[in-house]
Amino acid sequence: MKKFIISFICFISLAACVFAKTTFREGETLYVSVKTAAVKSGTGSFSSTVTNVEYGDVVTVLKPGDKTTQIKLSNGKTGYISTGSLTKKKIVKSSNGSTVKASTKEIALAGKGFTAQSESAYKTQNSNLDFSKVDEIEKVSVSVSELQTFIKDGSLKDGGE
Repeated sequence: MKKFIISFICFISLAACVFAKTTFREGETLYVSVKTAAVKSGTGSFSSTVTNVEYGDVVTVLKPGDKTTQIKLSNGKTGYISTGSLTKKKIVKSSNGSTVKASTKEIALAGKGFTAQSESAYKTQNSNLDFSKVDEIEKVSVSVSELQTFIKDGSLKDGGE
């Protein structure tokens, strides 16, 4: 019985961590945590793109949401971005704010805890794994029009709200 209770408590704790939502507040300052992201005019997948933001860009929350968050940029533009692309963790760029001493890819990897050195070490420790397909997939880029054609041809819903 004791094992069952301990197992149940562990399961509930794990489930709470997995399903915990990131909550932001109106007026809160956040940072873009992905390499690049489109700021959209609405919450739908095919809403027009207002602008793009890059890793470390500073935004202000206008209206928090579970899937998308309405934000305001430092240039005054507003729009919607995937909530998962934002973090409360401060991301610091160089002193002038416009350039960095590493590539955008390196910064994005470092933000996720992965550097070129740690990737190399991982590959060395796991030499039996083939990373060539991962490298190929990372190079794939799909335009909005290609995605729209795919969705239309497949009779899929666009996932927009």
